[in-house]
Amino acid sequence: MTDRDMPPAWLPDIRKPDGPIYLAIAAALEADIRSGALRPGDRLPTQRRLAAAIGIDFTTVTRAYAEAARRGLIEGRVGLGTYVRIIPPPRAAATAGGLIDMSMNLPPCFDDPALAARLWRDVTALGAEAGLDLLLRYQDIGGAMADRAAGAHWLRDRMGPLPPERVLLCPGAQGALLAIAGLLAAPGDAVCVEDLTYPGFRALAAHRGLRLVPVAMDADGLLPDAFEAACRAHRPKLLYCTPTLHNPTTATMPPDRRAAIAAIATAQGIAIVEDDAYGMLPRSAPPPLATFAPSISYYIAGVAKSLSPALRLAYVVPPDAAAAHRLAAAIRATTSMASPLTAAIATRWIGDGTAEAVREAIRRETASRRQILRALLPEAGLRTAEDAFHAWLPLDPPWTRSAFIDRLRSAGIGAVGSDAFAAGTAPEAVRLGLGAPATREALRTSLEAVAAALAAPPPLADIIV
Repeated sequence: MTDRDMPPAWLPDIRKPDGPIYLAIAAALEADIRSGALRPGDRLPTQRRLAAAIGIDFTTVTRAYAEAARRGLIEGRVGLGTYVRIIPPPRAAATAGGLIDMSMNLPPCFDDPALAARLWRDVTALGAEAGLDLLLRYQDIGGAMADRAAGAHWLRDRMGPLPPERVLLCPGAQGALLAIAGLLAAPGDAVCVEDLTYPGFRALAAHRGLRLVPVAMDADGLLPDAFEAACRAHRPKLLYCTPTLHNPTTATMPPDRRAAIAAIATAQGIAIVEDDAYGMLPRSAPPPLATFAPSISYYIAGVAKSLSPALRLAYVVPPDAAAAHRLAAAIRATTSMASPLTAAIATRWIGDGTAEAVREAIRRETASRRQILRALLPEAGLRTAEDAFHAWLPLDPPWTRSAFIDRLRSAGIGAVGSDAFAAGTAPEAVRLGLGAPATREALRTSLEAVAAALAAPPPLADIIV
């Protein structure tokens, strides 16, 4: 047994506890870990030994260790004892360039050490369960059947019961879009999109030589009359859209609007590609557009916004078995397969309830950040929605989007203008990512700068020397 494996001579300082002794022990443990007095990997005294040394009841120490484990500070190893866990440092609030970056639309980082520890425990446990086959073998195109079944389970509240064979795994929503676009459209073909659309699809369309046809929107999303007119004028091969918590406007298309869009697409023989990136976030949302026109729809549910961007995983539901077979071939040709490792992580998280716990934690943190947004920015003109961690800010004259972004940048805040999303004419507006700042305090600082910029007039002229 090495010196590091020996129980350290650690005693908590609980001479003047402000509350229950078990909480004082947990607080002392956390303080000593953060100060460096205890190091990650250090072995702690047994509960009985610590109780005897302090002169308290054994069950009090048991409660203290349980509380410390809940905070993600320590972990028990069967047959070995209790050890200090590695605590990651707090995320930096700013980018390397000094900006607090609100340009990215990321799920907010929640402050729940116990849940964070649970995520990493599940990742570690995969090694014992799956062995080297998970790391040294290729997997089935479209995903192993167990991973497809987990995807069907994850989507059940949105899409209803699905046989695993109907669900394909792709390396992120972008990988799914690449495969589907290549399957349905050829260079030069027209593709209908919302007037403001996902920048990743704009980039994909440019890469593939597709011709984007912008379709007008209102506060409820795509306008059916405008879509029908675009279909007749341009004969598009497909419609790409985000009907739920639209990026960037946060609009959610109501059921009657979805039914109308689906009916037009069906009548015109146009495939629907539904990007439901944010559909898993609302506690109550209209059924996916794909459920109104299942025979022509490709439904994409990435996990980046509702679970983890790091997984780079998306579940895709094609119209039928034949379409699934063709799409699997397209996935093979474009991206080969989704990562078996990240697919296995997602499957484990979905199966043991961790994924649902993460989604709830994201929802709670989003709600707290939206409270900050409502307190600091005027509601007039601001577009946002419950469970959305982004906001759309139209600008009143004489502000222009470029001048406003420059003003924010001079205050140390990064934002993204409408140009990134516009398939047609770009309006004077910016998108604000509420989840990108590392902490609520960083978000508050960012939004205070936005509010100050809105309250001041834009520069009358740029000084050029």
